[in-house]
Amino acid sequence: MDQKIINLYDDYTHTPLTRSEFLRRLVLITGSVTAAMTVLPLIEVNAANMKITSDDDLFTENINYPGVPGNMAAYIARPKADKKYPAIIIIHENRGLNAHIEDVARRAAKEGFLAIAPNALSAIGAVTVNEDEARQKFQELKAENNLQNFINVFDYLGTRKDFNGNIGCVGFCWGGAMANSLAVKVPALKAAVAFYGRQPAAEEVSNIKAAIQLHYGGLDERVNAGIPAYEEALKKNNVKYELYMYEGVNHAFHNDTAPTRYNEAAAKLAWQRTITFFKAHVK
Repeated sequence: MDQKIINLYDDYTHTPLTRSEFLRRLVLITGSVTAAMTVLPLIEVNAANMKITSDDDLFTENINYPGVPGNMAAYIARPKADKKYPAIIIIHENRGLNAHIEDVARRAAKEGFLAIAPNALSAIGAVTVNEDEARQKFQELKAENNLQNFINVFDYLGTRKDFNGNIGCVGFCWGGAMANSLAVKVPALKAAVAFYGRQPAAEEVSNIKAAIQLHYGGLDERVNAGIPAYEEALKKNNVKYELYMYEGVNHAFHNDTAPTRYNEAAAKLAWQRTITFFKAHVK
């Protein structure tokens, strides 16, 4: 796949670019409407592409907890055994909670964690039917409310009898930025893992108490531009961190619903490193 096409799709999913403008630019790159329509299903996310993790040996439920301005909805997955577990917050991309992120939660649950995957859009009562609508709804979120809604997860978990008091988080893209923000804002967080997420301001890094793990795609120039300043601040403030660069792979390489950007080898390695990291720091 031409990298120009992948970069265009990345622009479309992360900037206020209308679908009509995206398609117009795609036609220019591919040379014709027919070629563009042939390429389109190869680059757009499709849940049919994902590998589904069974929940046969898991306890799952859908819950609500207090949020701003409305309640937050979330998906829960954990092992079936009735005991206390360390919790991992699973933070979605800029499409809201979807089948892929619920599957990631089940993967974490299979490793012995109480996984909770909130839906940022639920606080504004958004019910979306497609990816474009979800992307537009994200522009309606107020940053301060949104951050508070993820901080509120900590209070909610404290009410559960199956929670042992230790919390980590992992986020992807938009969620990766949120994972970094939670590390800055919540001293109780034990570990934060960010997949290709925007970095916090260097002056905020001194607030981080959690262990940090970072995963980046080598071709993801947009997000990678912020790495040097973040890493320098992590070192300066003696924050325990791990940084992994996966050369030759794109933004969203972990998302198996994105056919041209998903990289199976990098995704599996990054997830293995994530689970090992959580088992070391969130017990």
